[in-house]
Amino acid sequence: MSSVFVGRARELAELERSARDAARGHPAVALLGGESGVGKTRLIGELERRLADEEFVVLRGEGVEQGEEELPYAPLTSALRPLVRERHPALGELSPGSRAQLAALLPGLEEPVPGPPRAEYEGQLRLFEALLELIEVLCERGPLVLILEDMHWADRSTRTFVSFLARGMRQERVMLLTSYRTDELHRRHPLRPLLSELERLDHVRRIELAPLGRDELGEVLADILGRDPGPGLLERVYSRSEGNPLYTEELLAASLDGRGPAPQSLRDAFLLRVEGLSAEAQRAARVIAVAGRLDEAAIAEVSGLEPTALQAALREAVAEQVLVAGDEGRLRFRHALLREAVYDDLLPGERSELHVALARTLEARWESGHGDPSLAGEVAHHYAAAGEQPAALRTAVQAALAARDVRAYGEAAALAERALELWPRVPDAAQMIPLDRVDVLALAASSHSIAGDRSRAEVLLRKALEELDPASDPGRCAPLLAHLGRLQWQLNRGLEGIATAQRALAMLPADAVRERARVMAWLLRTRFLRGRFRQAIAEGEEALGAAIAAGDLNAEAEVLNTLGMAQIVLGEVEEGVGRLRRSIEISGQIEELDSVAYGYANLADMLSLAGRSAEALQVAREGLAAVPRRMTSAHDWMALTVSSHAFEVGDWEAARAHLVPPARLQGTSLMFCLRCEAELALGVGDEALAARRLEEAEPLLADSSEPQWIGALGALIAELRRRRRELPAARAAVQEALDRLELCTDDVMRIARVSAVGARVEADIAQRARDLRERAEERDAVARARIHLTRLAAAAQEGGPVERAWHATGKAELARARGRNQGPLWESAAAHWEAMSRPYETAIVRWRAAEAYAEADQRACAAATAQAAFETARRLGARWLEAEVLGLAGRARLEVGSPGEDGVPSPEPSAEADPFGLTPRERQVLGLIAEGATNRQIGRALFMAEKTASVHVSRILAKLGVQSRTQAAAVAHRLHLGSPV
Repeated sequence: MSSVFVGRARELAELERSARDAARGHPAVALLGGESGVGKTRLIGELERRLADEEFVVLRGEGVEQGEEELPYAPLTSALRPLVRERHPALGELSPGSRAQLAALLPGLEEPVPGPPRAEYEGQLRLFEALLELIEVLCERGPLVLILEDMHWADRSTRTFVSFLARGMRQERVMLLTSYRTDELHRRHPLRPLLSELERLDHVRRIELAPLGRDELGEVLADILGRDPGPGLLERVYSRSEGNPLYTEELLAASLDGRGPAPQSLRDAFLLRVEGLSAEAQRAARVIAVAGRLDEAAIAEVSGLEPTALQAALREAVAEQVLVAGDEGRLRFRHALLREAVYDDLLPGERSELHVALARTLEARWESGHGDPSLAGEVAHHYAAAGEQPAALRTAVQAALAARDVRAYGEAAALAERALELWPRVPDAAQMIPLDRVDVLALAASSHSIAGDRSRAEVLLRKALEELDPASDPGRCAPLLAHLGRLQWQLNRGLEGIATAQRALAMLPADAVRERARVMAWLLRTRFLRGRFRQAIAEGEEALGAAIAAGDLNAEAEVLNTLGMAQIVLGEVEEGVGRLRRSIEISGQIEELDSVAYGYANLADMLSLAGRSAEALQVAREGLAAVPRRMTSAHDWMALTVSSHAFEVGDWEAARAHLVPPARLQGTSLMFCLRCEAELALGVGDEALAARRLEEAEPLLADSSEPQWIGALGALIAELRRRRRELPAARAAVQEALDRLELCTDDVMRIARVSAVGARVEADIAQRARDLRERAEERDAVARARIHLTRLAAAAQEGGPVERAWHATGKAELARARGRNQGPLWESAAAHWEAMSRPYETAIVRWRAAEAYAEADQRACAAATAQAAFETARRLGARWLEAEVLGLAGRARLEVGSPGEDGVPSPEPSAEADPFGLTPRERQVLGLIAEGATNRQIGRALFMAEKTASVHVSRILAKLGVQSRTQAAAVAHRLHLGSPV
């Protein structure tokens, strides 16, 4: 081997830069790729050496080439084991819950493994958050570099954690460095989607190592040979190795200096090196090739070598750079390619015998209780590779259960599926394992469900139910049905899921109090999510009694949460607030921090719906403070809740500060984030950003059946299209949202918001139709606006302050649609919004009020109202609204706002900018001509008679020296004449 580090200066500098960024509190991710043997491990070693003398903590683990499903978290556990072995003080600083989670993954922490999580899907998330807490504690002692090598072999759970960590990084002093072989990444390799996902994040760098150049290879040869290789040798080796450092070393190790017949492949070069070992060393190497890595005691047992002979053989193999001593005294091949070559060279019978011997040796350790959870997976792998079907079935189930215990649900699903495939091939399979076929089907289904493959989970659950008789075995059928109902809900088949869960509830015996309580709690939550508030209250008291009778505090907290929300929506505000507070209190007592966050978020949202905006923001901030940052999903949700309510009360800087980057979110959290970003973008007038965010949200919205998303996003989509003057499309967005809402909800607040936007759209359509004298279109728009108002009136009757504010706004919009714009109606709406501390909506309706007063020639009222709208718009940063108010002021000749920055009057256009001598009023008219406005439309926009507008147009044509309005518009566009109106 070469003892010097050659080349790679640029790549090493990039990695060092990432590490320095991490040390300054800017987390970094580096993706290091390259072909086999190109020097990735050597580069990582050099980085470790550079960082060794500094304050960095370096943890390094690697993937193992074994069946992906058998060794969950292999790279992570190998990286973290030294912390347990050394009793690192950081482990003692973890919260008890996190230590318990990590004990399942890292034997030696001496903590009890936690019981089943309240909700199955939380299991892996809790483990990931415990790992994140460990990383945060380590980072408090110094910057951390976490290295995960050979990610092309990494299991699904490790890949999921890497995604979680990369997306969840905030200000931790951590650098994540992963390496992988580019020549292993076939088109469907599971690492490819992860790499694509990570590359979209701002703090991720992707680095690919190329082979060494000719001069660099010359340095390697000179170091190995101890002399200048000369141009002949260099050229021969370079042409054969193509600059691959490992291939170069193997050519020299096999005494091939580039002369004679070249090995056909790198594999042949490796085998030449191994064939130079003694028979005992080769025998030990073959055992390790099958095992991957193995300690000396296991090698002795499988190989049959005496201790003295074995030690000599191993020493020889290490001296010849075939084997190296790894962590925990286990030996492995110097390079994975070398191991692959030896394994592939084994005869089929020889390979099977070694797999069986290894399986028996490791199984004995597993059964004796000595060893970590990964042993179960290794045993299952060796029996499966040997074709020992009975043993493979038995150990596949054991490994699936072990994978489930460490929250590796994807691997548990794959192992359970393997057991199901083996089941019909093994006589008396049910007598071999403690689970029957239904249990294994349920295990596979639940694991698939948590891992995200809900469709496969549904298929497996149905197969399990087919093997049971509901009449004779209701106790087993009912839980499977309840699970199936939840899956159907998640697959957007809500009614079917509810019906299935109701069958499960009816089937449960009366003494199954805990199971009944949990099914009832879930059914109650679906009532609320579908907007069936009265039904939720009607059923809620029974569900609460069942939860209390069962002593199930989780179910009790969930029922109280649902009941509290339903009561607030239906006007029993104080009673509902009390129940939500009690739900939060219970969740805190049992340390269910997710439920604590859930309770705070729901309480804030319900207070907002009740018109108590400032209190809602206060509760959201309280919830954010109660959720640790390590609980990334709950913390992100609470941050977005703060952002949403800060926007409502007009603190847009806080709203912006609490947004979460969409790239690190998924599912409902992503939809929430996109909604917040789109709302803020529309607020400030950034229509392009709003359009991008709403476009990203539409696929998620299509799969949702919850009114909170259908209503809010539908209203935003319609408003964006309205502002872009895409009025038919805006009308369609309103109708689509209302169709989906009215089919599934009596959530009147969501209906009210969409209906109010619908009335606004119809008023715009009616106004345009009047300008164009399209009477039929105008009548249709007015009729539609009237229908929206009817819907708003019903919502106001059933709802609270928010619904009444939307109703008042809708009445003013209907008057505008009829061509009878009335300032007092808009002022009434402003009073409603102002009473709830909603400045943005207040400013919008005041702008409309000023417009109505200007049309009625009530100039003093128009000026005062416009000034109030302008000041609020400027304070908020609502640039679009500020421009609308100033445009109105210019058209109506109102004194609004400052004449220029810092009170300095805006300069008139210079003679050079406007060589035609147009007056400011004529520039306004020209701007409308450029937009294609008729004289009637110009008069309406600028509050002048149509005849006066005609006179202005004639003067403008004369000054520009053109014959038509089209030519005038062309001049205006070319010279940037005209004034915005």
